[in-house]
Amino acid sequence: MAVLDILRIPDERLKRKAQPVEEIGAVQGFIDDMLDTMYSTSDGIGLAATQVGSTHAVIVIDLSENRDQPMVIINPEIVEQEGEYEGEEGCLSVPGYYAKVKRFQRVKVVSLDREGKEQIFDTDEFLAIVLQHEIDHLNGKIFIEHLSSLKQQMAMKKVRKFK
Repeated sequence: MAVLDILRIPDERLKRKAQPVEEIGAVQGFIDDMLDTMYSTSDGIGLAATQVGSTHAVIVIDLSENRDQPMVIINPEIVEQEGEYEGEEGCLSVPGYYAKVKRFQRVKVVSLDREGKEQIFDTDEFLAIVLQHEIDHLNGKIFIEHLSSLKQQMAMKKVRKFK
């Protein structure tokens, strides 16, 4: 297992769209590396494959207090969404910058788990926000793209200082 490099804006690879995973067995080691990478950060609760330069449609999330309840989400698709919620978000690819982002309050996401079995998340809790954030990554979009151009420029300055 390995800790992978997390891409930061303005890396163009963050804009690539992920491709569906066809063979679940082929990404098992990669999933372990993604989990190691997420857990190696002090504040990472989610990580999309595109953030580490891969085009696999894979997300790992752990919202547990002890960081010991990983969720593996493969080929996610939002099939229902409703309401509106605005909350503060941050991102491992935009270190040191946080901003309020509007998202759907409730989402229903269909995906595969690590064993290739279908799983459904129907949630209006914090998980809904995290799922939308990470699925955006798989679609080549970063949370700051939901912000005004001025706030996007502020994020870029913050990341440059963070380096």
